[in-house]
Amino acid sequence: MKIIPAKTPGFVKTLFPNFVWNVNTSDKELFLTFDDGPTPEITEWVLQTLRQYNAKATFFCIGKNIESNPEIFQNILKDSHSIGNHTYDHLKGWKTKTKVYVGNTELADSVIAFQVQNSIVPNAHNLEVLKLFRPPYGKFKTKQSKKIQKLGYRIILWDVLSYDWDKTVSEETCFKNVISATKEGSIIVFHDSVKASRNLKYSLPKVLDYYNEKGYVFKALSKRTLG
Repeated sequence: MKIIPAKTPGFVKTLFPNFVWNVNTSDKELFLTFDDGPTPEITEWVLQTLRQYNAKATFFCIGKNIESNPEIFQNILKDSHSIGNHTYDHLKGWKTKTKVYVGNTELADSVIAFQVQNSIVPNAHNLEVLKLFRPPYGKFKTKQSKKIQKLGYRIILWDVLSYDWDKTVSEETCFKNVISATKEGSIIVFHDSVKASRNLKYSLPKVLDYYNEKGYVFKALSKRTLG
């Protein structure tokens, strides 16, 4: 059941100005993000779908899922999407000691770095300088966020939630959550996970169609877009 709106309220963004909620642009640019992968079949479907629209995105990956599915992670790199850290074990920050949480994030960082440094994908090493972090569930302690920022991470939250993971949300509502709240520069959250797959597979192609027809471009988060 939805407990927070699909559109992040402006006052919430002002409470946490050091986090990235959206990209400051007046151009027709949108920023899809996918949490919780890489996941067999689901992430591969997402990649194939994005290719059909020449769309780029940012994948916030769980460290242990990268270790279990390194070939899928390499395919994300191959398609020139951006990579973000989503902890190693998808930890709940508010239920985890700060030292453990930060250590888990650093472990995921080492997994990502190993895969990037040892990738056969041309220029994959360039992703090392792009350190993006999204806390699982979008929640963590202030002390945790400050320590992660000291590690050089930009903390990426969102402007729009699709609610694809919520089984009480219908496929059509998931789609409407996105198109009713999205505007230029929006960072949109989907999940490349089994739990979200029903709503994801229905709504993602529709979102891509809808905004493609309106002349929007889907981009990965980058140094240029984040400023």
